[in-house]
Amino acid sequence: MEPSNEKKWDVLEKFHTSHIVQKNRMIYWQEAFADEFYYLKNGKVKIFLSSEDGAEKTLTVLEPGNIFGEAAFFDGLPRVSSAKTLVKSEIITVTRKSLLECIRREPQFAMNLLTYLSQTIRMLSAQVISMTFLQADQRLARLLLSLARNGAVHATQDDLAGLAGVSRVTVSRTLAGFSRKGWICAHYGAVEIRDEAGLLAFIGG
Repeated sequence: MEPSNEKKWDVLEKFHTSHIVQKNRMIYWQEAFADEFYYLKNGKVKIFLSSEDGAEKTLTVLEPGNIFGEAAFFDGLPRVSSAKTLVKSEIITVTRKSLLECIRREPQFAMNLLTYLSQTIRMLSAQVISMTFLQADQRLARLLLSLARNGAVHATQDDLAGLAGVSRVTVSRTLAGFSRKGWICAHYGAVEIRDEAGLLAFIGG
């Protein structure tokens, strides 16, 4: 049985000290080189792209129990995205030295990390398929299901628009339609999932 995210990364908490990052603070910048990656113990972090004219596109919004910033850390190339806290967050910083020490003390951690990286590749492939073959409303339905934790998605309509690759107007109109069907209930900054089966059937799942 695969361990939960929190159990999977227990070793990071065991051998590292977390630190508090206040709301709306940058953790790392796009194009910077990476000497560390991060584990989100508590809070919420947005991963986003920035264009030369200053426009932003949200890639994902992370909840506790996730690692991030690992791609550039492992491949040695500049970061392709930026990360910023959306709320006051508790974060662990992992360096090359501390990572090797974790693996030395608990070798299973290396397998957990490889499994996570493989799942990330699979998820990115699924997103490409979604963007290629699903209509905007179906992409949004799929996104809601993937982000849901305990029956709710904690994200703004702007966040959802960036993640689904659609306009905010499309998100607003689509959520209203889902609400009329009884699949969701939209609140300020959150979406409650009321009929998961309805959303799955809508996207052909």
